Amino acid sequence: MVKKIVLSFLLLINISLVFSQQKTISQKVDALLKQMTIEEKIGQLTQYSFDWRATGPITVKRDQEEAIKNGKVGAMLNVLGSKYTRQYQEIAMQSRLKIPLLFGQDVIHGYKTTFPIPLAEAASWDLEAMELSARIAATEASASGINWIFAPMVDIARDPRWGRVMEGAGEDTYLGSKIAYARVKGFQGKSGDINAVIACAKHFAAYGAAIGGRDYNSADMSDRMLWETYLPPFKAAVDAGAATFMNSFNDINGIPASGNKYILSDILKGKWKFKGFVVSDWGSIGEMVAHGYAKDSKEAALAAITAGTDMDMESNAYRNNLAQLVKEKKVSIKLVNDAVRKILQKKFELGLFDDPFKYSNSEREQQELNNPEHTKIAREIAGKSIVLLKNTPPFAKVGAGVLPLSKDIKTIAFIGPMVKPLRANHGAWAINLPEIDSTYIVSQWKGLENKLGKNTQLLYAKGCEIDGQNKDGFAEAIAIANQADAVILSIGERWDMSGEAKSRSNIHLPGVQEDLVKAIMATGKPLVVLINAGRPLIFNWTADNVPAILYTWWLGSEAGNAIADVLFGDVNPSAKLPISFPREEGQIPIYYNKFNTGRPFDNNQHSPYRSAYIDLPGSPKYPFGFGLSYTTFEYSELKLSKKKIKNTENIEVSINITNTGKVFGEEIVQLYLRDKVGSVVRPIMELKDFQKIKLNVGETKTVKFIIDNQKLSFYNEKLEFKSEPGDFDLMIGASSSDIRLRDTFELIK
Repeated sequence: MVKKIVLSFLLLINISLVFSQQKTISQKVDALLKQMTIEEKIGQLTQYSFDWRATGPITVKRDQEEAIKNGKVGAMLNVLGSKYTRQYQEIAMQSRLKIPLLFGQDVIHGYKTTFPIPLAEAASWDLEAMELSARIAATEASASGINWIFAPMVDIARDPRWGRVMEGAGEDTYLGSKIAYARVKGFQGKSGDINAVIACAKHFAAYGAAIGGRDYNSADMSDRMLWETYLPPFKAAVDAGAATFMNSFNDINGIPASGNKYILSDILKGKWKFKGFVVSDWGSIGEMVAHGYAKDSKEAALAAITAGTDMDMESNAYRNNLAQLVKEKKVSIKLVNDAVRKILQKKFELGLFDDPFKYSNSEREQQELNNPEHTKIAREIAGKSIVLLKNTPPFAKVGAGVLPLSKDIKTIAFIGPMVKPLRANHGAWAINLPEIDSTYIVSQWKGLENKLGKNTQLLYAKGCEIDGQNKDGFAEAIAIANQADAVILSIGERWDMSGEAKSRSNIHLPGVQEDLVKAIMATGKPLVVLINAGRPLIFNWTADNVPAILYTWWLGSEAGNAIADVLFGDVNPSAKLPISFPREEGQIPIYYNKFNTGRPFDNNQHSPYRSAYIDLPGSPKYPFGFGLSYTTFEYSELKLSKKKIKNTENIEVSINITNTGKVFGEEIVQLYLRDKVGSVVRPIMELKDFQKIKLNVGETKTVKFIIDNQKLSFYNEKLEFKSEPGDFDLMIGASSSDIRLRDTFELIK
């Protein structure tokens, strides 16, 4: 009894200490605020870039270091390495109040150890792997002085012409929300850890809906579309504890996001009760003048601070105008204090006031940037991200597909412009560290060399450039192919053809690369094509004629080893597409969870008066959720615990999945629902759950899902998120177009 009392007392003390600590930080923030001048407060709301490593239009700031010394800068970005972050932090420590700087960076898919681009990682549908890669990225970045990561990007994107599609999780809201949650958790880690950083969910909001796929362009949509499709991943980021948000460049229904009170104050800080702070994107506050929403920088600053943008990245709008706006009583000092308080809160939580140089430790930097475990995990995740699009016997022969290749092949011709480059494997938004050369990146050529023994001869020809019309290298490539037992052809888009400001109207394979495919196919050799890209590309001839195709995206620093692992069967591909691949640009936007029309497309109907193209099928070339394996899976014994439920009840769904092939494999089992009749039109199907399972040869596993009221609810005309009584279709499949099992159930009053 005494022991229980003592334990209870200690527990109460512990709880008291926790609350005391929280209160202490709040008290420290308030005490510091009372000491700050208006100029020092505005300084905390100002972020500048290290000029020689800019990721946006440069703002000339000849007095940058002097401004830091005078307490007029709260954060920096693009300062990489413990050496440089320490130098800038030392300058900040010369300021009157010695308020430490935050150091932000776009760590999109790794720091030194580069993982697959986020769209590729999303193809793994492996939430644990994505959380782990984010944790490793944060560990390396934090060891190099970075304490604020401008990621994850959680924009839903249904237009592959948009270059920034490579930064997100694709077209689906449910999958995107799950990935957003996992990545925030991974980046932020555990509070108090030496490698804990703050994450930044971006770009708020609807940036992925830019009209025409043109970067920075307007997004125009109904409120219901906004709430149902584009906002949920951001809400998932809030639920995961994201410390900061970044607003988007675009206007939403005519109001730029930087000054959009509905988005920032009513939704994010109001309805969702977000307690962190909002930073503008690069110069986006000042760009409200170009939008035609503000007449000058002063008006833009007024709109932004009033709407809820707390920190100004690179536009100088707050620095040059906010004090005057307060003096004129157009902006309340309480509003400024609230923004400053949130920023100081994060600095205290990170421990920067206790140790401003906590993240600038050169010894830890060297240790973490050369951690072999990080390299091993990068290789595993890259292998999980490769999508097998096609694998048939060459020339319609009976038997197994071309892949996996045998390690006993005597001669392999490795052809194409992507075979030997190093940096290219990183893709867009990779960190280029000036002190580190690129030899740690594994080229695709080196990956095959590492995999194969001396008994296999590797032959090489470039064949052509990525773009341009020069075919002078075709003859050499054909000659090399004719000497080989099998050919691997690595093609795609250049790494800098995807990313910010890299929208493309034509997303076909660039240059003469598809002509090179045709030329190599004509040799009659077994052919595997690797397609490297940051977005869905169009390659119809290749898709229809080449026997084996791997979509390798941009896989990061271990690309070569991971590709070799899959080519030779040491890794069985399991990835599934997180975004639909169009047949032609004229289909865009194309996505699986569309609404039906009054005259829906139906292959069995021959009437011309239907929702269809007269020159193109309505279906994508490759659908959402699609991806093959070296083994096969059988779906059977679908069971529902109930066929009728109330909105307070759940249905348990179970199915059996059997590996019916000859090798170990992983399958992503996908559950889709359709609400057949609603007060507003509902999609023809919606992903509502998935599981990734591992199966040995001949093994059967029972997969179970729970259907609850959340999965049956949607935003109605009044923007109420609720379910409605009626019939539902249940679909279980290997992709959105490969449904293996079906059933129905009813939601009753």
